[in-house]
Amino acid sequence: MEHIRTGDAGERAAAEHLRKAGYAILALKYRARPGEVDIVADHGGTLVFAEVKTRRGALYGTPAEAVTARKQGKIMATALCYMKQHGLYDRPMRFDVIEVMMTGNVAKLNHIVNAFGR
Repeated sequence: MEHIRTGDAGERAAAEHLRKAGYAILALKYRARPGEVDIVADHGGTLVFAEVKTRRGALYGTPAEAVTARKQGKIMATALCYMKQHGLYDRPMRFDVIEVMMTGNVAKLNHIVNAFGR
């Protein structure tokens, strides 16, 4: 259960980071048949599908390393479901990863823009 609380805290910190950076949050934990997208946001007319990975240490590598090619595929398929559901076919989009390293209750974020590079 501790990992769920850690993940939720990371997602809250990431959403707040995006809000402060001028992003409009459209959905949190959007779920569709293929999977889940942690944050869907609008940034200057571009749809941003953000995967948030939170860690309390580097024992298992960086948070971004956990976003495997398989995970990327699920995120992309889920993003297409979101776009179809909301009629947003003509909008530019990108996929970001937000790494969150937690030390106690303090979150340090690394926002990787266009992380999938596609």
